[in-house]
Amino acid sequence: MPTRQATPATAHTKRGLDGDRVLTAFCVGLPVLGLLLFFLYPMAIVFLRSITVADGTYGLGNYGEVLASKGFWRATWHSMAMGGGTTVLSVLLGFVIAHGLHRCAFRGKWLIRAAIVLPLLAPSLVQALGLIFLLGRNGLVNRFFGLEMDIYGFWGLLIANTLYALPQAVMIIGAALVLLDARTYEAAEIMGASPSRQFRDLTLPAVRLGLLNAAFVVFTITITDFGNAAVIGGDYSVLATEIYSQVVGQRNFNMGAVVGIMLLLPTVASYAIERQAMKRQKGQQGTNSQPFVPQFTPVRDLPMAAINFLIAVLIAAVIAIVVFASFVRLWPYNFELTTRHYNITLAGGYGSLWMTIVISLMAAAGGTLAVFLLGLGLRRVPSALAQPLQVLAAMPAAVPGMVLGLAYILTFNSTATPLYLLYGTAALIAIINFYHYHTQAFLTLQTGFRQLPPALEEAAGSLGAGLGKVAVNVVAPFIAPMLVSVFFFLFMRSMVTLSAVVFLTTPKLNVAAVTIMRLDDAGLTSQAAAFSTVVMAVVCAALIGMKAVLAVMGRGQTRPAKG
Repeated sequence: MPTRQATPATAHTKRGLDGDRVLTAFCVGLPVLGLLLFFLYPMAIVFLRSITVADGTYGLGNYGEVLASKGFWRATWHSMAMGGGTTVLSVLLGFVIAHGLHRCAFRGKWLIRAAIVLPLLAPSLVQALGLIFLLGRNGLVNRFFGLEMDIYGFWGLLIANTLYALPQAVMIIGAALVLLDARTYEAAEIMGASPSRQFRDLTLPAVRLGLLNAAFVVFTITITDFGNAAVIGGDYSVLATEIYSQVVGQRNFNMGAVVGIMLLLPTVASYAIERQAMKRQKGQQGTNSQPFVPQFTPVRDLPMAAINFLIAVLIAAVIAIVVFASFVRLWPYNFELTTRHYNITLAGGYGSLWMTIVISLMAAAGGTLAVFLLGLGLRRVPSALAQPLQVLAAMPAAVPGMVLGLAYILTFNSTATPLYLLYGTAALIAIINFYHYHTQAFLTLQTGFRQLPPALEEAAGSLGAGLGKVAVNVVAPFIAPMLVSVFFFLFMRSMVTLSAVVFLTTPKLNVAAVTIMRLDDAGLTSQAAAFSTVVMAVVCAALIGMKAVLAVMGRGQTRPAKG
């Protein structure tokens, strides 16, 4: 038979396949290049600076000097003690709240959920500010009861860190409780098991991995937080403030890099264990479990409701007192209401707020596009390549914001690299904000990609659509809710982050969280409260906007077709 010549359609298909390969390479290559340049390379620079001694050679002298320092060991012990105490308290309270929300029956749960979200809408140092207004030397409690309580130091930092980490614990433990199968409890009840026996033998064993996961997440958040420690820590030094002191106070970048590497060790170990706990928890999830619907039991639900509302009131009070103090003429002597504290001219005024909004929009838009391209490309590369790239994409979560910020100033403040052109620009702060939260954004979008039916892409491909058309017309519309969630998540976190950007601000370029810290350092606590309130208002507006967009999208998907 004569050889069959390629038809125009066949030739077009081959060209389309070649175009798809190029587009796949672009989708994978561009985000991976970003991870190499803006994550792995800066982290390598931190390590190199940590082993660079005074004469420019490499050695372990810096480590020996740091390890011989009493200040380092004091900060390390403080960080471990603070991390352990906060973890125990946050996981305990988080379990109580999550159990009340998911396993008990009482009204007003939406109020508790709203209160739990509040710490996520503000920079971490807002919890410390609120505690100072409540329990500080001139706080409401001390003045009302005539006490002389000193909130600075270990106890104040413990409470502030617990309030800051509690939402994470509640969400993780709550996710584990939701997975419990109602049929198991029905069987136990038929067999005569008491509620306490069901709790001991069914609930606790089933959520142990969730508790472990929450414990490691809280521990990591606590030992790497800088905002609360800077405001309310007082003389109680921790590793995060030790890094800040070495870099900003003493301009000792090499020693700061050593402390950064030391801080990295427990967070990497904690992250690795938390990832394993997550995998085991996912492996135990049932695909057809029945949701548990709690029935009102006064003996259980009334005390649990009281405890839940009490915790919610404490969380809301710490945030509310900051808002209230921003309108008080002279705290705590003259409680006449005024807006004069919102007339902020020091520390850059509101210029840093508008710059932070711009930076957050840049991080959200660019970051959402980057993780979308990466997720799209990983679906079309061999698993042998996709798996290590997924590991690389998840690695930023193991690096504290303080260490990443240190890595950026060491990398981009050097004229030895063309990347120096980014130093002092809003683009660099947007980039670090994205890579600080890259893992959460990537994993969120991966959840959406896993829900995408392969038949949709196959059907589009059989109709001749290339990767570009499939991405725009099939994939993006299907995972649009996830894209919206990732966009607003990156925007809101960029608005309130402090530790990752504190080293990158300049006299001409400032961000909102650093402005709040500087106002507090200058003794302008009421103005710091006012600026915090404005930032929280912007983030709340973004949260409301996200829920509105998702609601509109949900109605559009459920609306019946006409005709």
